[in-house]
Amino acid sequence: MLALAWRRFTRKHGPVERARLSTCWGSGRSQHRWSSRCFAGRLRPPGDRSLPLPPALRLSPSVLWRMASGGGSSSPHKHTNRLAREKSPYLLQHAHNPVDWYPWGHEAFEKAKTEDKPIFLSVGYSTCHWCHVMERESFQDEDVGKILNQHFVCIKLDREERPDVDKVYMTFVQATCGGGGWPMSVWLTPDLRPFIGGTYFPPRDQGRRPGFITVLTRIIDQWQNNRPSLESGGEKILSALKKGTSITANGGESPPLAPDVANRCFQQLAHSYEDEYGGFREAPKFPSPVNLMFLMTFWWTNRSTSEGLEALQMATHTLRMMALGGIHDHVAQVSGERLFADVAKDVLQYVSRDLSDQSGGFYSAEDADSVPAWGGQRKQEGAFCVWTASEIRELLPAVVGGSSGTTTQADVFMHHYGVKEHGNVTPEQDPHGELQGHNVLIIRYSQELTAAHFGVSLEKVVELLTSARARLAEVRKARPRPHLDTKMLASWNGLTLSAFARVGAVLGDKALLERAERVARFLKEHLWDAERLMILRSCYRGDHMDVQHISPPIAGFLDDYAFVICGLLDLYEATLQTEWLVWAEELQLRQDSLFQDEQGGGYFCSDPKDDTILLQLKEDQDGAEPSANSVSASNLLRLSSFTGQDRTQTSLKLLAAFSKKLTQVPISLPEMVRALMAHHHTLTQIVICGQKDAADTAALLAAAHAIFLPFKVLIFVDGDPQSFLCQRLPALMSMSQQGGPATAYVCQDFRCSLPVTDPQELRQLLLDRTAAVHQTIN
Repeated sequence: MLALAWRRFTRKHGPVERARLSTCWGSGRSQHRWSSRCFAGRLRPPGDRSLPLPPALRLSPSVLWRMASGGGSSSPHKHTNRLAREKSPYLLQHAHNPVDWYPWGHEAFEKAKTEDKPIFLSVGYSTCHWCHVMERESFQDEDVGKILNQHFVCIKLDREERPDVDKVYMTFVQATCGGGGWPMSVWLTPDLRPFIGGTYFPPRDQGRRPGFITVLTRIIDQWQNNRPSLESGGEKILSALKKGTSITANGGESPPLAPDVANRCFQQLAHSYEDEYGGFREAPKFPSPVNLMFLMTFWWTNRSTSEGLEALQMATHTLRMMALGGIHDHVAQVSGERLFADVAKDVLQYVSRDLSDQSGGFYSAEDADSVPAWGGQRKQEGAFCVWTASEIRELLPAVVGGSSGTTTQADVFMHHYGVKEHGNVTPEQDPHGELQGHNVLIIRYSQELTAAHFGVSLEKVVELLTSARARLAEVRKARPRPHLDTKMLASWNGLTLSAFARVGAVLGDKALLERAERVARFLKEHLWDAERLMILRSCYRGDHMDVQHISPPIAGFLDDYAFVICGLLDLYEATLQTEWLVWAEELQLRQDSLFQDEQGGGYFCSDPKDDTILLQLKEDQDGAEPSANSVSASNLLRLSSFTGQDRTQTSLKLLAAFSKKLTQVPISLPEMVRALMAHHHTLTQIVICGQKDAADTAALLAAAHAIFLPFKVLIFVDGDPQSFLCQRLPALMSMSQQGGPATAYVCQDFRCSLPVTDPQELRQLLLDRTAAVHQTIN
């Protein structure tokens, strides 16, 4: 749900000249977005707006870019380029480089054509660690700036603003280098065709590895003396990519069989599963919600089998290890009871507190790098969240009553969280040596084992750890905060809307549901152009805490529509407010008109009419966030049940277009596999008839949300025959409250069970539905 950014592909060699240049120099790391550093933090109840915003949230973009670049001086800058007029925090981080940067756009394209120069395209995002490194090492370098300005037209791109551009050139880099990452460095002809690409480059040569200046010198030489070969080689690769990335359904083709695809996806995930710490594949691991959601869905459809139980164990163990590990901010963690619910609320509290704009929207990210509290102005990765043993001993000196000897609160805390005297970060995890002697807090023992180790009561340990976390949280407030990217994206706000709506519904938390409604209203007010019927990609926090847009605004992409539609459907099911369902249908119609491939099936990632985008791609991998086509396959099916307009064939044609990937490597599309499974099992319709705010309606709604039922839609009928749903679904006219109290029906294709009014009876009906699915499978 929150999470977010990691990618793929294969290698291909070019002709001798490009091989000598090495089209894939450099190496980069993709950084996880929206918090792979520390999650839950300094607690404030969700929805509490009485406290003032932290100081970092009151700074203007001009101040924020100085912080992001590691400087705090307000003195005049030696250099200022066009990026100073931009709103993107990432572009502003480069506004005072000696490089004459242009934003992506026709001004830069025309300059390249007029001066007949190649384009140097540098792509990244504001919380990317290696982007910071390259900016500091190379783009602040006067010599590098002179070379770039003399021989290239330089474009800096925020990949979060323009994922369409990023996808095209990342596909090229991955195809020619065997991998990719950010910062991404690509050299283009004046007509935007790539001919050489790479990722991070060190500023100077390092052994056999060429530095950035050497790379630039070789490219200049080849452009001047061997240009036809460079251009023809790049053109050949681009032509091959156009063919190789085509995803289309053959005429009359059906999707593969769901049970076969689901079983293969499970087997592939099980093969890559890591037993000890959970997760998939080797380190570094990143949260992959799509994998976990598939495993829980696979368990639901196979819960009586050993494979189903194994799928559930894989999912829950991975979640537990994430909750216990360094990815979760333990310095303000809620109680250890109801672990999964507590951690979910913990994450949403962090998002509400630290990534929330007063308009109701959510910011994009908080950086992994910050100025260390232990001294120095150079930012270091993880500095905000780590601790030395001596710090903890100084902060927690009290002797623990009831323990043997002179055990201190620090001893108990350090034992429980794996704190070592010389630090617990290995050199392999710390390539720059920035965290030597420091510790990432990781729960190593249960509270019961910690209590037994020190010979004190469990209650004492819980009290001790709670007070220790509060003490560290208070001290950490004085540390320099990481840079905050105050860009607000429609797609990520849509994902976050889903998170708040789903968790709020399951836990019956009104504050979370109110926050979900706030973000929905933010999306409609600030990122929906009602005149042009168009979602906008992004908006930005202004100097006076207002919401601002760039001119012209960036039109929304496929993921903006798909994720917002999904969020609105989730919000409707959580709040029963029909307005969100109506808007979701309107957005689906716009998505169809803008991005649908009517012949080949599925949706293009961006507007196919944009001639500056050289590849018309359909995202074919669920990663840190699900692909928009995977989400759309489910949206279409859900909307069919909600509105009565049959979109199932559009969904099936989408799935058919991805048949090859679903058949061969379903592990790459676990969210799409879930959509395929939903078609196979069909959706259960839960219809609740009653008064929206009545207690008996709420009780039935809570019963419906309390059971994990992955293939369902929840429909509310208030008795008004003129309501949106009754007009769309005439079958609802025959459903009513039985004898006065709120009444529930459980249906499939509106063939319904007998009505029930007792929440426990509804729960049993839903459990019976689950059992029926298993009998069908077995």
